[in-house]
Amino acid sequence: MTGDEIEALEKDLPAYARSLGIVIERIEAGAPVLAMPFADHVEGRPTVLHGGAISGLLENGGYAALRAELHRQGRDVRLKPIGITVQFLTAAKCQTTCARGHVNRLGRRNANIEVIAWQDDPDKPVATAVMNILMVEEEG
Repeated sequence: MTGDEIEALEKDLPAYARSLGIVIERIEAGAPVLAMPFADHVEGRPTVLHGGAISGLLENGGYAALRAELHRQGRDVRLKPIGITVQFLTAAKCQTTCARGHVNRLGRRNANIEVIAWQDDPDKPVATAVMNILMVEEEG
C-alpha cells in the first residue's frame, strides 16, 4: 500500500479511535498495524493501560484489516458486529501499544478476524480478540 492508501485508511478510523490517539503506523502482511501511544487518558490503574483502551485498539485493528481487504476486493459494505471476544493476557505497561488484525474468513455476508495487541514484541501479545462481522452490501 502507498502512503496515500494508508492516509485514506486512517481517515476511515472512527472518532473513538482518534480520541484514543490511534494511528496507522505501517502495513504489514497486507494489514494495517495500528499504534496507540500511551497517554494519561488511556491509563487504568497506575502504570497500566486501561482494558477499555486495549479493547478499543483491538476492535479498530480488526476493522482496519477487514476494510483493507474489502478495499482490495473493491467491495463497499456496511460492517455490523455479531460478536467480539477479547482476551487480556498480561497487564499492558505505560508505553505505545500496537495491534494488527488478520482476516481468517471473508465470505459474502460475514467475516471472521483475529487481532493481536502487543507492546515490545508481536510474538508476546498483551491481548487478543476474535471478531465476527456481518457485512451488508451498499446499494447505489
